[in-house]
Amino acid sequence: MEPVFGGSSVLGCAAGVAAGVAAGGLLLAAYKLGLLYQLFHKTETQSPRHGGESVAEVLRAHGIKYVFTLVGGHISPILVACEKVGIRIVDTRHEATAVFAADAVARLSGTVGVAAVTAGPGLTNTVTAVKNAQMAESPLLLIGGAAGTLLQGRGALQDIDQMSLFKPLCKFCASIRTIREIVPTVRKALAVAQSGTPGPVFIEFPIDTLYPYHLVSKEFGVKNPPKGLMGKIVSWYLGNHLMNLFAGAWETRDVSPLPVDIPQATDDQVPTVQRCIELVSRAKKPVILLGSQATLPPTPVICFDRKALEDLGIPCFLGGMSRGMLGKNSPIHIRQNRRDALKEADLVLLAGTVCDFRLSYGRVLNRRSKIIAVNRDKTQLLKNSDMFWKPTIAIQGDAGSLLVRLSKGLKGHRCPAEWPQGLKAGDDTKENKNRSKADEKTDHHLNPLKVLHCVDELMAEDSIIVADGGDFVGSAAYIMRPRGPMRWLDPGAFGTLGVGGGFALGAKLCRPDSEVWIVYGDGSLGYSVAEFDTFTRHKTPVIALVGNDACWSQIAREQVPILGSNVACGLAFTDYHIVADGYGGKGYLVGREDEDRLSDVIRRAQKECEAGTATLLNVLIGKTNFREGSISV
Repeated sequence: MEPVFGGSSVLGCAAGVAAGVAAGGLLLAAYKLGLLYQLFHKTETQSPRHGGESVAEVLRAHGIKYVFTLVGGHISPILVACEKVGIRIVDTRHEATAVFAADAVARLSGTVGVAAVTAGPGLTNTVTAVKNAQMAESPLLLIGGAAGTLLQGRGALQDIDQMSLFKPLCKFCASIRTIREIVPTVRKALAVAQSGTPGPVFIEFPIDTLYPYHLVSKEFGVKNPPKGLMGKIVSWYLGNHLMNLFAGAWETRDVSPLPVDIPQATDDQVPTVQRCIELVSRAKKPVILLGSQATLPPTPVICFDRKALEDLGIPCFLGGMSRGMLGKNSPIHIRQNRRDALKEADLVLLAGTVCDFRLSYGRVLNRRSKIIAVNRDKTQLLKNSDMFWKPTIAIQGDAGSLLVRLSKGLKGHRCPAEWPQGLKAGDDTKENKNRSKADEKTDHHLNPLKVLHCVDELMAEDSIIVADGGDFVGSAAYIMRPRGPMRWLDPGAFGTLGVGGGFALGAKLCRPDSEVWIVYGDGSLGYSVAEFDTFTRHKTPVIALVGNDACWSQIAREQVPILGSNVACGLAFTDYHIVADGYGGKGYLVGREDEDRLSDVIRRAQKECEAGTATLLNVLIGKTNFREGSISV
């Protein structure tokens, strides 16, 4: 009986499959090794150009004005190239400060903030600042150096698995493997940082992708290669890797910005927006809670957002970057008694505000209230809605554009006047009570509330306030009033200490004519006081107001009564003003003996700053019961 398949046929098929697999494997290997690409793209071995120039070209095309850094050999080509094309390089005394400064620029300019740091410890020093940017939803590009492409994982200097560190923190992470990848990767990263919910992105640049061919080629040479076939294979592999690294590196590429995807309240959502309009029009006691997202592009916060809110006439509570959106004394801006207002409200609009610890996870919302929530991020939009609250309408989109749509749809309609008037009356009563506490004498030193009220009255109308601290800054949030939109900077939901120096640096560069105040606790000052050196060198004069009570008071306020110990909470009444002097600034010690001339001391500090000198007011303060019961966890 003849076999169904002839033996020779089976062998022929098997041989064909094997040949196909082998050919496929060779093609894949050729692709991986860059052999196919090198057939069509030249490697210019005589070119003096380097990968840092490609980075600089893309950043310039995207309107980046500043790169913040702490210098390191891994990233020097990027810094040098950026300076040559007119991008200002601002070096700081700590890598975290560089990222905080980039964060501030992103918030105030509407573009991407950029920081560049060296490999290994340079990058690990930024982790807290990058996480803060992620939680604050700031579009930020972190550029990191790295060991050479062939040395990663082989024990090179400062070589660690950096990608694993930043993937949980960033929207996009990439490691450059050839110079031709630089331009498209940086373009993509900048677009991703601004799209959807903004956030940080990270690109790792191995050192051999940044330096010119003639330098890199010296590092690829093998002095004593193994003899025989293995030596030839090693030499060929290294030579091919070098050629592929630079193949097509200097071909003309598009460096212009890619489209940014911003989820606005679009025509597709007309029925939902119309339903929101109907709910607001029926409400007798509506309240709007605005978060930082309300300040994001593309809606210009200075005109459209503010006008939309004023046209609606609905009382507003402002948080995060939205503080100051309604100016200093708006009749619809309510600063006090938020919990009571939410209990009474029949409609609450959460415009970029999240139901996390700041709203008791949603428990402060009245279950009988209609709730409209809008947020770019779905997770934040619905946070804790499975437990303590339920949105009547939830819109994944941009808060600013929704406010503008509501204002247009409700043209001619205003919230019943007695509701905001009643809340404002309660506001005034509470603020007058707080003001009376400022006149009380403390057992020692100055009353911190009096100091804050005095600064609030004297600060310039264009002032930007940077908040960096616990107890003293918590009091400042109740007392100090930003004069306009984008004039308040705090860390955001992460509650990070140490943002002060970087935020102030970025703010002063973005608004060089504005008075920039850092409100520091004496504990938080320790993180970035060295940046007075940066303020001096880069001619970015700011004023630091330090509430010095020689204590981590935010913690001691709970720890001492609950656990009966002040352990690790005590500090000293340190001469921080002398530290500022040492870094080239001007420091003032302010104590109880200066109480009657407190205004004069503040004005003197303002004049010093206006003349170009960074100034520090080391104000010795006593204890009050103003924030009794406030929590630190």
